[in-house]
Amino acid sequence: MKILGIETSCDETAAAVVEDGYKLLSNVVASSATLHAAYGGVVPEIAARSHLEVITPVIEEALRVAKTTWEEVDAIAVTQGPGLVGSLLIGVLTARTLAIANHKPLFPVNHVQAHVFAVFLTETPLPGYKLPTKPPQFPLLALIVSGGHTQLALFKNLLDYKLLGQTSDDAVGEAYDKVAKMLGLPYPGGPSIDKAAGKGNAQAIKLPIAKVDNTYGFSFSGLKTAVLRAAQGASGHDYTFPSTKLPAALTEPQKADIAASFQHTAAQTLVSKLEAAARQYKPKSIVIAGGVAANQELRKQASKAFSAPVIYPDIKLCSDNAAMIATLGYYLAINGQKPADPYSLEVKSSLSM
Repeated sequence: MKILGIETSCDETAAAVVEDGYKLLSNVVASSATLHAAYGGVVPEIAARSHLEVITPVIEEALRVAKTTWEEVDAIAVTQGPGLVGSLLIGVLTARTLAIANHKPLFPVNHVQAHVFAVFLTETPLPGYKLPTKPPQFPLLALIVSGGHTQLALFKNLLDYKLLGQTSDDAVGEAYDKVAKMLGLPYPGGPSIDKAAGKGNAQAIKLPIAKVDNTYGFSFSGLKTAVLRAAQGASGHDYTFPSTKLPAALTEPQKADIAASFQHTAAQTLVSKLEAAARQYKPKSIVIAGGVAANQELRKQASKAFSAPVIYPDIKLCSDNAAMIATLGYYLAINGQKPADPYSLEVKSSLSM
């Protein structure tokens, strides 16, 4: 069974073909990140316009690479939410049109949930991918970390899960972007912080881990504020000093130490919650997925915390992609999910797990 996946929740326009929920036949991504870099974050109007320009050639390329015709596509899966309304609309309207024109069933997919399903891809003829050798076992504990989401979920089986906790304010990836901007590092913040941290001392600055009411909940706004105060102090100024002037007031070694200390504390926050949940629920598999799953400090701390290997998607499948959408779409299809009406499917920008 071949599923065409379409993903346009933020600034990546993506299409992929997945066969039988485990074989990755194509994975095409066109990112507009460079267009947003000058603004220090995603501009919704620019993202939507970029999707509109490239979505048709991206889908055509995904089918070409997969050596798949429309006659061989069994269903279409598309991100319904969460995400930017304008971006989601381009993907959903395209998927609706293609489903009608080609008489294919259409499955709406939750983008956050789909991140976990990237680890079920275990085979591909495509070069350059390092996939898990076998799918994870249930119960499965999943930490989903990205620019828009920080959630901890327990999956009893493929489609039966319980949300244990989530962030009450900033997602961890969002905190990375804001700290990077504070230090004058390029967007996106994750890779920039990671690179700068490699030259710094993670123990240089003591930063707090937020205490929240939910044992498995997260909060990163306090950490972000603590970084701001540390940066202001390092620059020789008090709390009234504008954050916009910090990049010029800090030396490169200071920026590296702040980046390393922030990254160490952010990863420690995530891993400590994951450890607590693992002790209580004793999962057979632990998965870390989403864009921040590519972070080397997070992977290093997780490898020290758990005796059994933590499962990650391939680096290219950590950030937003359509392969994870197609994979979840496949499992929805074979488990009796009723296809959506392609004439009326709407986006849900605030869709939650």
